[in-house]
Amino acid sequence: MGNITHYDPYKSNFANSTMRLDGVTLQNLEIFSNSFDSSDKGTLFKLLNRAITAFGKRMFRSWVVHPLMSKSKIDSRLDSVEHLMNDGDLKYLLESKLSKLPDLERLLARVHSGTLKVKDFDKVVEGFETISKLISQLKETYGENYEQLSGALKEIVNGVPSELDECVKKWSSAFDRGVAASEGILIPERGVEIEFDESNDNIKRLEKDLESQIRTYRREFKSQEICYKDSGKEIYLIEVPMKVTSKIPKSWQQMAATAKCKRYWSPEGKVLVRELMEARELHKILGETIQQKMYAKFDSDSKVWSTVVRKLAEIDCIISLTRSSESLGYPMCRPEFVEESESSFIDFKELRHPCFIPGGVSGTKDFIPNDVSLGVEDKNHVALLTGANAAGKSTLLRMTCVAVIMAQIGCFVPAISAKLTTIDSIMTRLGANDNIMQGKSTFFVELSETKRMLENATPRSLLVLDELGRGGSSSDGFAIAESVLHHIATHVQSLGFFATHYGTLGSSFVSHPRVRPLRMGILIDEGSKNITFLYRLEEGKSNGSFGMHVALMCGVPEKIVKRAEIAAENWEHTSKLKKKSKGHEELTNILPLGLQSDVSWLVKENNDIGCGDGCAVYTESMKLKSLKSIMSMIEGL
Repeated sequence: MGNITHYDPYKSNFANSTMRLDGVTLQNLEIFSNSFDSSDKGTLFKLLNRAITAFGKRMFRSWVVHPLMSKSKIDSRLDSVEHLMNDGDLKYLLESKLSKLPDLERLLARVHSGTLKVKDFDKVVEGFETISKLISQLKETYGENYEQLSGALKEIVNGVPSELDECVKKWSSAFDRGVAASEGILIPERGVEIEFDESNDNIKRLEKDLESQIRTYRREFKSQEICYKDSGKEIYLIEVPMKVTSKIPKSWQQMAATAKCKRYWSPEGKVLVRELMEARELHKILGETIQQKMYAKFDSDSKVWSTVVRKLAEIDCIISLTRSSESLGYPMCRPEFVEESESSFIDFKELRHPCFIPGGVSGTKDFIPNDVSLGVEDKNHVALLTGANAAGKSTLLRMTCVAVIMAQIGCFVPAISAKLTTIDSIMTRLGANDNIMQGKSTFFVELSETKRMLENATPRSLLVLDELGRGGSSSDGFAIAESVLHHIATHVQSLGFFATHYGTLGSSFVSHPRVRPLRMGILIDEGSKNITFLYRLEEGKSNGSFGMHVALMCGVPEKIVKRAEIAAENWEHTSKLKKKSKGHEELTNILPLGLQSDVSWLVKENNDIGCGDGCAVYTESMKLKSLKSIMSMIEGL
């Protein structure tokens, strides 16, 4: 139990080399299971997983969970994908060979445990023979060192152990392949197992002695009809015709009789038969031992076998990415990654959700593409997204995150162009769910997920928060939403989307250099109160959530909706009167609360080593960025 540790995606061995995706994010983005029936229909994995082999499919799952962060490694994968897209012969060769392979990864595990069936062992050897032939063909076609291959594919094939051919040659002739495949019996070829050969020779000698003995009896009793017969467990009984039985010595033991013959054991024959039965029994036991010995010998080269399987799985994953990229249709593009800089950004032109394209899972032809950019030219890192209910906000958020994941695993993306820096983590806070088993309310779950995001986010992270604060009261929810948005934009300085129905939230961030107000476009017919959703991302703040209009569209009785409109107007009027009576006249337009908080922290005293309560607890880089944002906001007042 001491070897079992709690898995944390933000502290795992992959944390520094791959993008971090926690379970909440995988669920919210519907990477492996959808939200309506928990199946894989409509998921990213369903769309992209086009691997051929079972072990390739398992590795591809790991690739999706751990997208790369190294620009050079991502470009290397993309080079290979592009190569295969342009070289149909190579793609066909790899696909045809991989389609013949069994689940070598699982079968090797059974070889190691000694539980593999002999017929499957023959399939294992046959599979590695296929791989060996494939590598030879690649050498003949693409050069001794595969110099004509590109990117990761060249590196993968070069990583196949040179001992493969020798190992395959040794095992191709190590046992009787025909008997193994048809009868499931492992019979080593001569010279492979000396003890087995000696046992087999002893059996053949005894069988030869018995045949010699029957010929002697035929001559002695002058009858060619004398022969051996088996009866139940008794073998090599001497069958003698009735006309000859009078010549049989009394020392012979009669074992059975019929109307036409009698069956005997001669004294010397009985001895030979007993020896043969013992030899066969020992040979059977030895055969079972030999099977385990041969499995152990095969497993002694496990490093070679497992490395080969891993390399073939990687090739299979490259093929899967190629097939997926080809299925995206047009427009699709190769993502362009920019060398790491101090500030992160993403910039997609006419981006679509991959699962809502003609070649995707849903097969829709009417999906509206959008330009999505965050952090371009070191500004507008956080999008404050507003819009009507059902206008497409959540789809836009998921689409952007999914596109980043696709790009960083080495897949083409469904856009006209894609330019970005590598993202170190994607963290999401979507939907409204409680946790009854753990006694956590919806609001508790919301804030727990938000806390985890704030703890682990970096300037290279992509954060997505959808309707934060709706689990609490209007005032509490608004206050939390404003505070979290200010902290992310000013202090953490991640890329992100902050979707909300709090229309006045944007007032506090009018002058913030890193917050950009965006909305989902709609057309409203005030007469019929019908809404036409444009599903287009636009600059600016939405005029409302248009809940009443959506209620009518959903079939809520008009009488109820009208009552709701009156109640909403009364509440809004009352709220304005309360603010006016207290002297609150849009103070946030004069000095945003977040800015007030930052200024107060800045003027607090700190000790020499920066461990006080003020801004000095931040790193130098973070302090400079925070001060830059604060000064920009002050200038904009």
